[in-house]
Amino acid sequence: MLHMKRYAACEMDVRGHRLVIEGPVEPERLAALRFDEGLRAFRVPAEQQKALVEIAALPEGRIIIAREDDLVLAYVTILYPDPLERWSEAKMDDLLELGAIEVSHQVRGCGVSKAMLGVAFSDDALEDFIVITTEYYWHWDLKGTGLNVWQYRKVMEKVMGSVGMVWMATDDPEICSHPANCLMVRIGKRVPQESIEKFDSIRFQNRFMY
Repeated sequence: MLHMKRYAACEMDVRGHRLVIEGPVEPERLAALRFDEGLRAFRVPAEQQKALVEIAALPEGRIIIAREDDLVLAYVTILYPDPLERWSEAKMDDLLELGAIEVSHQVRGCGVSKAMLGVAFSDDALEDFIVITTEYYWHWDLKGTGLNVWQYRKVMEKVMGSVGMVWMATDDPEICSHPANCLMVRIGKRVPQESIEKFDSIRFQNRFMY
C-alpha cells in the first residue's frame, strides 16, 4: 500500500539562518544539494547524502530536510523497517519507520526537528500507516548536548509527541537492553484493526511479557 508523496514546506529563522523545511525531497534534487559538515552522526556527510538519495528513490522513502539555500542542515528519514529488524517480520505494507533524525550543531535546540516532523506528518497519506521509531541511547549525542540519557529521552519523547507518537511497550531485546531505550508509535486514523493486531504480535514475541 503505497501513496503519492505530497510535498509540503515551511520556513523558520534560527540563529541568523533562514531555513526552508521541506519534503519529501526528490532524489535528484537531494543529490544536487550540499550537506553541512556537522551532519556526521552516522557517517561522513558525503556518504550520508548518498544513503539518503537512495532512500528518497524508494517507493515509500521520504526525506524531509531543513536547508539554508542549497546547504542541508538537518534531515528526517521515513521508510520501511530494516529487513534485519523484527519490525519487518510481519511484512506489513502499512508499517513505516521514522529512522534517522539529525540536526547540525549550528541549528540544534531550536525546534528544527519538531518542524521537520510537522512537515512530514502534514501528509494525509500517513493516516493509512503505523509509523514507529526506535530510540536507542547509543545513537544520542549526549556529549554534544551535555544531557544525560534521561534528559535526552525526555527531549525525544517531547519531539515525537508533537506529531502524536506515543510510548509503547515491547519485548524487543535491543530496546529492552537499556531502560532509556524506547519504542514510540503513531497509528494513523485509517489503519485497520487487523494491522494493529499484527503489529501487536511483533511488539511482543514472548507472550509472558504481556
